[in-house]
Amino acid sequence: MTAEHRACWYVVQTRVNAEAKASANLCRQGFSVYLPRYLKRRSHARKVETVARPLFPRYLFVAIDLAAQRWRVIQSTVGVSQLVCWKDRPASVADGVIEALRAREDEDGFIKLARSSLFVPGDKVRIVAGAFIDSLALVEGVSDQQRVAVLLDLLGRKVRVLVGTDLVTAA
Repeated sequence: MTAEHRACWYVVQTRVNAEAKASANLCRQGFSVYLPRYLKRRSHARKVETVARPLFPRYLFVAIDLAAQRWRVIQSTVGVSQLVCWKDRPASVADGVIEALRAREDEDGFIKLARSSLFVPGDKVRIVAGAFIDSLALVEGVSDQQRVAVLLDLLGRKVRVLVGTDLVTAA
């Protein structure tokens, strides 16, 4: 059995927004690291951009062979808050969890999140940003491009408008 076959996955808690730094430093020390990420759509200052975000903020996974590797050095690695332990031993991740996460990755290595819409046709919503800020509307439908079709009451008639799902909230 090789050392790689005896290695199990463990959870590392990182410092705030230091997942990438902790990952790089652990890799530099010879550990295999897995930091699952997904793409998040973010709008700021009239711009919409897609950014990579950790699937589990402040956490990543590290493969360790407890018998062969000096795992206690993880505790003092830059970017790491702590290795999650049970009593005095690292707490292992259940078999298959990492493989299941990796199976959900796209060709670029990002986790594909299941799209479950927060809104269904007929829901009343309030627009929280943009040209129609603070307007009340009725959900007509949800498209699969992270947009929702709403009906606004403008000048006495219903007008269909497409807005980002991040720009509406339940009324």
